[in-house]
Order: sequence, then C-alpha cells, then structure tokens
Amino acid sequence: MRRKLEFESNGVTLSGALETPESEVRCYALFAHCFTCGKDVAAASRIARALTREGIAVLRFDFTGLGNSDGDFANTNFSSNLQDLLAASDYLHREFEAPSLLIGHSLGGAAVLAMAASVSEVKAVATIGAPFRAEHVVRNFTIRKQFIDDLENYEADGIGKLRKALLVMHSPVDDTVEIGEAEKIYVAARHPKSFVSLDDADHLLARKADAEYVATTIAGWASRYLPAAPARSDASVAQGHVLVEEKNHRFTQHVHSDSHYWLADEPQSVGGNNTGPDPYEHLLAALGACTSMTLRMYASRKSLALSNVKVELKHARDYNKDCEGCDEQPGKIEVIDRMVTLEGELSDSERERLLEIADRCPVHRTLHSELLVNTRLAHG
Repeated sequence: MRRKLEFESNGVTLSGALETPESEVRCYALFAHCFTCGKDVAAASRIARALTREGIAVLRFDFTGLGNSDGDFANTNFSSNLQDLLAASDYLHREFEAPSLLIGHSLGGAAVLAMAASVSEVKAVATIGAPFRAEHVVRNFTIRKQFIDDLENYEADGIGKLRKALLVMHSPVDDTVEIGEAEKIYVAARHPKSFVSLDDADHLLARKADAEYVATTIAGWASRYLPAAPARSDASVAQGHVLVEEKNHRFTQHVHSDSHYWLADEPQSVGGNNTGPDPYEHLLAALGACTSMTLRMYASRKSLALSNVKVELKHARDYNKDCEGCDEQPGKIEVIDRMVTLEGELSDSERERLLEIADRCPVHRTLHSELLVNTRLAHG
C-alpha cells in the first residue's frame, strides 16, 4: 500500500512516498535515490514494492529541488542531501518508527554511508552501485562549483567507523560507477560486511528482474540484523469464516481468514494509524471484487471479447426525499456509487448485458436482501 506524504527539511517541503506491507510492518527502511533521479525512478519503486512483501515499510522521497519536492536543485549540495535524509529519518521516527535499514543507490549510497552513524536505531546499511567518494559520481554531470567544494568536506574514512552491518551490491559492468569503487568500500568497512555481485545489471537497474533480485537479497541479508517479523495470533479459522481481533486496543485490527491475514484500521485523521483499509473500504472492496469476478465468469462463459474490468466504488449518505416522515425530519439513505469500466471489442448490447450482470453478483444481492446479522456473546 502506497501513501503520499510531505515533511520539512531546512524550511523546504519534500515529497515522499511510504510503501507499507498489506500485513504487519516488520520495520521501516529509508531509501536514498541516485543522483539527479527521484523517488519514482523504476529501481526505487520496484525495490520498495518488493521489500514490502517481506514486511518492510519503505520511505523514499525526492531530494530538495528534484521531483515533486520544493527548492532549487542548483543550490543544493552533498550536505543538503544528508540534511534531507536526516529530516526523512526524523519524520519516520516521529510519525511511525525510526528506520532500522538504510538503502542507497549510486550517490544515495554515498549519502547513507555518510549519515548512518547519526541514526542510532539503524542496524543495517545496503548500497547499490555506490561510489567510495561522492565526487566519483558527480564528475560525470555539469554542476555548480559549490557542490564540488562541499564534497571536499567529506572523507570516506567514516565507513570504517559505521558500526552497522553493511551490504555492498555492485555490477561488474557498471559504466557509471566502476566496480573498483565497491572494492574500496568493502575494504574500508569492518565486519559484519557482505558483497554481492549484480552480474550484468546496468547502473540504474533498468530491468525489473535486477531490481527484484536486489530487493530480495537485501531482505534476506538484513533479516539477521533487523527486528524479527511480528508474531501473529495463532488463529485457527474455518473456511468461509473471518476472525477480527484487536491489535493495538484502539483502531488497528488483525483480520484472519482460513488462509489469509491482513490489517484493518482507520485513517490518521480520525485517530488511526492507516495501516490497512477502513471498514467501509473493506465493504466496497468486497462488492467491487465480486462484481469484477462475476463479469469475468459471465464473459468467459459467453465468449465475449472482454479484455479488462475496472470497478470504482464510493460510499456516501444521501437525503431520501421520498422517505416516509420526511416532512417532519429529513431521512438519509446509504448510497454506493459503482462505476464499471469494460474494456474490449464489445457491442453496445453486450455492454448493457454485462451492466445488468453486475447487479447479479452475490455480494450485491446480499446487500439488497433482507440481511439479518445475529450477534451473540462468545463463552469461554
């Protein structure tokens, strides 16, 4: 699950994206992107999504003057990049939990190596295609002299004082940062340290398979140093049943079926942690999923050229002008707006028929039936 967020760094508003797992968050990671790139570069997006499957929430953001962040990139330097990273770490610490893992790509790798010692909660650091000295990357770009001058303030000897587990990942055919830079980092670092070759990957990890490999490798390596995955309740749920149990004795809920586990929550605006869909989002998801499945089953049975189905839903409460007693007190009714998009070479009559079928999905029929909810107190 991805959510947009903003935080301040030196009076400038930075734009970030927090990718969280669908289930319990094991720990938080902070990702620093490559020089002149942005948080939405393909490698960063793919690595973040892959890490969430391992229970790791990942914050990535645009440095000052890049992407959707405010500020003028021409006036930034390596020091301001480090300040942005520390501001992101402070934001995580304040709003969620301090990062346990730092990941840096290219110049972002040099940045996380330089700032890791300032965040005591960090247990592990991973670099991808990172230079031993930051100026090795920026020499290939046209930048202002003040950026170069600022780099002279940073010595790579801090790598030997990290006192954090370190993973160095690098491709031997990287034509932006040669493999020798990885060797320098590895030699300078103290144990525990590891090196993984990325074989024929390019510097930006343009191929999806390379980014996925990096993410799964980081998750597996870091498991030795990061907090263990949170224990879930040993719920035994019969098929067709759902068990909901409090997680934090506020709004966050464990939700179990016979073979799945996830979280339900409320938005932060009403006091929740937004770690999962709220109850009405679950309701809309049930109707939307059932609608799409029903349409697919019908189209397959009738051999219709339906290439894709999208269902968008919204819940609201409307005034019912025709209700009994409205002259005395306005009545309200519950309304679900459902917008169905049917893609494919379909005739008008086929589209109309599919729209009729949408109203026949089982969840739709349940919502329109005389539904009785029996509630009783559990014993023991």
